[in-house]
Amino acid sequence: MAVPARTCGASWPGPVRTARPWPGRGPRPFPDPRDPASGPARPLLLLLPPLLLLPLLTAPGASAYSFPQQHTMQHWARRLEQEIDGVMRIFGGVQQLREIYKDNRNLFEVQENEPQKLVEKVAGDIESLLDRKVQALKRLADAAENFQKAHRWQDNIKEEDIIYYDAKADAELDDPEGEDVERGSKTSTLRLDFMEDPNFKNKVNYSYTAVQIPTDIYKGSTVILNELNWTEALENVFIENRRQDPTLLWQVFGSATGVTRYYPATPWRAPKKIDLYDVRRRPWYIQGASSPKDMVIIVDVSGSVSGLTLKLMKTSVCEMLDTLSDDDYVNVASFNEKAQPVSCFTHLVQANVRNKKVFKEAVQGMVAKGTTGYKAGFEYAFDQLQNSNITRANCNKMIMMFTDGGEDRVQDVFEKYNWPNRTVRVFTFSVGQHNYDVTPLQWMACTNKGYYFEIPSIGAIRINTQEYLDVLGRPMVLAGKEAKQVQWTNVYEDALGLGLVVTGTLPVFNLTQDGPGEKKNQLILGVMGIDVALNDIKRLTPNYTLGANGYVFAIDLNGYVLLHPNLKPQTTNFREPVTLDFLDAELEDENKEEIRRSMIDGNKGHKQIRTLVKSLDERYIDEVIRNYTWVPIRSTNYSLGLVLPPYSTFYLQANLSDQILQVKYFEFLLPSSFESEGHVFIAPREYCKDLNVSDNNTEFLKNFIELMEKVTPDSKQCNNFLLHNLILDTGITQQLVERVWRDQDLNTYSLLAVFAATDGGITRVFPNKAAEDWTENPEPFNASFYRRSLDNHGYVFKPPHQDSLLRPLELENDTVGVLVSTAVELSLGRRTLRPAVVGVKLDLEAWAEKFKVLASNRTHQDQPQKCGPSSHCEMDCEVNNEDLLCVLIDDGGFLILSNQNHQWDQVGRFFSEVDANLMLALYNNSFYTRKESYDYQAACAPQPPGNLGAAPRGVFVPTIADFLNLAWWTSAAAWSLFQQLLYGLIYHSWFQADPAEAEGSPETRESSCVMKQTQYYFGSVNASYNAIIDCGNCSRLFHAQRLTNTNLLFVVAEKPLCSQCEAGRLLQKETHCPADGPEQCELVQRPRYRRGPHICFDYNATEDTSDCGRGASFPPSLGVLVSLQLLLLLGLPPRPQPQVHSFAASRRL
Repeated sequence: MAVPARTCGASWPGPVRTARPWPGRGPRPFPDPRDPASGPARPLLLLLPPLLLLPLLTAPGASAYSFPQQHTMQHWARRLEQEIDGVMRIFGGVQQLREIYKDNRNLFEVQENEPQKLVEKVAGDIESLLDRKVQALKRLADAAENFQKAHRWQDNIKEEDIIYYDAKADAELDDPEGEDVERGSKTSTLRLDFMEDPNFKNKVNYSYTAVQIPTDIYKGSTVILNELNWTEALENVFIENRRQDPTLLWQVFGSATGVTRYYPATPWRAPKKIDLYDVRRRPWYIQGASSPKDMVIIVDVSGSVSGLTLKLMKTSVCEMLDTLSDDDYVNVASFNEKAQPVSCFTHLVQANVRNKKVFKEAVQGMVAKGTTGYKAGFEYAFDQLQNSNITRANCNKMIMMFTDGGEDRVQDVFEKYNWPNRTVRVFTFSVGQHNYDVTPLQWMACTNKGYYFEIPSIGAIRINTQEYLDVLGRPMVLAGKEAKQVQWTNVYEDALGLGLVVTGTLPVFNLTQDGPGEKKNQLILGVMGIDVALNDIKRLTPNYTLGANGYVFAIDLNGYVLLHPNLKPQTTNFREPVTLDFLDAELEDENKEEIRRSMIDGNKGHKQIRTLVKSLDERYIDEVIRNYTWVPIRSTNYSLGLVLPPYSTFYLQANLSDQILQVKYFEFLLPSSFESEGHVFIAPREYCKDLNVSDNNTEFLKNFIELMEKVTPDSKQCNNFLLHNLILDTGITQQLVERVWRDQDLNTYSLLAVFAATDGGITRVFPNKAAEDWTENPEPFNASFYRRSLDNHGYVFKPPHQDSLLRPLELENDTVGVLVSTAVELSLGRRTLRPAVVGVKLDLEAWAEKFKVLASNRTHQDQPQKCGPSSHCEMDCEVNNEDLLCVLIDDGGFLILSNQNHQWDQVGRFFSEVDANLMLALYNNSFYTRKESYDYQAACAPQPPGNLGAAPRGVFVPTIADFLNLAWWTSAAAWSLFQQLLYGLIYHSWFQADPAEAEGSPETRESSCVMKQTQYYFGSVNASYNAIIDCGNCSRLFHAQRLTNTNLLFVVAEKPLCSQCEAGRLLQKETHCPADGPEQCELVQRPRYRRGPHICFDYNATEDTSDCGRGASFPPSLGVLVSLQLLLLLGLPPRPQPQVHSFAASRRL
């Protein structure tokens, strides 16, 4: 939809205004279309047919310059087209390179990419890879269940009885004197030696496992010590698994008590601040420990809930949300006399990262007032869960109620909505220090198959907001082998530095019985997991046979990408999965929605579509044809897709069996040949196993040459396909130098360089000195000019990249060039392919002068035309550059050339930054189309905290009752008061702590954010048009015409006399979205198609629900509390008091 031009002065049509005078030449020489005497006003902002506009542009007999007529400007356009084509034919060498390929036809074969066979083979290879991990998982899970079953519980076990490697020991050891402190003085902690392993990107020890225990869990508790005791036996199973499959990465057992035992051993990645890692909150554990959930959280905000209690509730809700994954659905509501959602979400929504962020921000705005009305809260929750008109998990259903207490049991509500089947579990949480009778809360939980928890202080929040998972795990345990199914996770960031991984998970059940004939134990022991690095899966996909614009991708049941070239998160938070939807990884359209749905449903398919793609530098949009082929990956929740452009159906495979020829071509890679043959950049690919990688291409080439002196291209340690193609392309591009470039004088045509880049990984730049200013990526497949040239016919212009926030180009110090490139299309029989791109680099200043001459009224022999006082002349871009603006703009709207000398340093900028008025007119007249999208993987600098917000960081003021209550003084509240009073202006409150900061981010770490991207591309207008930009006295005539066989738009316009119309500025640069992208409240109304896991375990008739919580907990240690608060007063991050709820304590392991 066109953006209306913003005007100043009188609106169109308007009263008679004096025409703008031409300096020294009298009034404008054509009738003013706004003059009533000229007839009815015409909407000249719209495109006018050339014949209608022609009378406005000529005024015979007027002694002045007139705006050039359309045929004149078309003549200039043809001259520009001919000049560009001539230079590219002479220096580009497209035809000559075709002949060179044909002359060397015996040195390569043409291979075909068969999409269906390719995608099925890759899917099968991935299936085999994951199946090996599944077998290892099953061995681990079976062994764990047997070890725990054979274990004898010890009530009197002591810390010194357990010997293990504490992964956090190094981080917790603090010896300022630098002495060698013997660790394990109390807990017999092993001291290990480690060796660097590139597969793990870490130092590891293959002889031992490591143990990580969350900060807020007391290592010396009986439960933890027994857990450490029986899990020690897993060490031998881990080692045996690795012996059978040396490619295994992290093998992990995450216990329901919070203990993590992983192999191989490696020190924990210690954060700079408090370590909040708890395995039970990891995406893989949550997915493996229970079936999907539909959860409604209701929060009591009556008047009795105030101060610290309300803060505890807000934090508890946020922690509860962190226990949900993308397979779950949730809504949050507050209640007093009435219930209402805390956010804009009026129904259950997917618990993805962005929706949870909306909830967390909304929860901070809750205010306590009114009276408690449990009935209103529960009726709202049951209505939410009974809504069948929305997408939801359709498995476990539960209500989580946070309150400070009350006497109403709302039995009538449960009878109406939940009894007798009790399909909805109710979990109740008593929050804060109070003297209310908790019996009603216990009763609600116990009569509805739930559990009752107490959260008296900060330290109890994390533990008690995740223990409910054990209750949900009961039906899984009771289902036995039926529930023992491996699930594969979304992509997420490995906490130990492995990078992006997926994890296979398998639940581990408690097989013990309390006695002969007793009921089966229904506790889940934990989850077993094995990581698979995304890079290992990528290695199974074809890398370079698909061409620069072909690729493989994979998605899961949520539509999130597992593999995709655009999966490049700029920053990752290991607390959250990396969830990039396929439709956000690419530019969304109806065809892709259909493909995505078919893949989620596990179908096979093939479809050729016309679609839009972004350029690699995200500045351009191209309309292209792509072939999509997809198949499911059996035994997983993933589906694999292959995308191929039509020109990548075939590819070249070098066949250099002649070793003499190999040596000859290889010599052209030596730097000694660069002066005569041009500089060669080689793509930094994995040519051989022993090749040292370097970001510096000169150093990489040196490493490559040194290795090639030791091995041959046919060596088994090398990739023969890559090496042979590289050497072949070295020889072919050298022949281009010999036949075309070496004998040409580049200065004659104002060229800085000529170049050729190939699929084989060669970029040759001639002459050698031009390589000093070469800034393109040495990997052609990652070079924007290369990929765009393949997708576009004709000549593609690429100006130097200029950011609007940076300084303009400094032409005096540097020679600035504009790249012009085109693909070399090769036809061999009936097979067509594009194996190379050639081009030239124009000297900007020289071509700007040439541009003015070509868009002028003189011939090559004439001097610039001068108009006498009694004659009439048309303006041109050379003589009249004070009054006439002439520019070349590319298909993205970026300035390429201008007849205005002062604009030369703005080449490469979006044209709206140069002439906003004219760019808006081009857009409104459909010369350009706009495409807006969102980058969900961006990184933004940390924003300074504001003073405004829904939940101010006020200091908590205790009541008189608090001072008289002994329990209050032994809670975290009293001690936190002192910290708030003394350091509230310096340190963040515990309640407002940023999880990313708490878990070890650097002080200035960038955080993930959403950026709005806007690209422009050519619209539907292909012809030549004249139009008027109406803006009162600032009206301007302009002419625009596409240049044939290029990505350029030629624009001629009157220079503006005034700048009052600059308000209508189009923006192209990426902008930060404060609301994290498109409005979430609107997006959830049209959720994207997804499918949950195929299995659901939410009910078992034999489940024993008698264990439903009694609120007892281990009393916190006063000494620990004092120590914690001393740390607070010293300005160190607070650590929660060690506390293990009775639900964990009840585990008789």
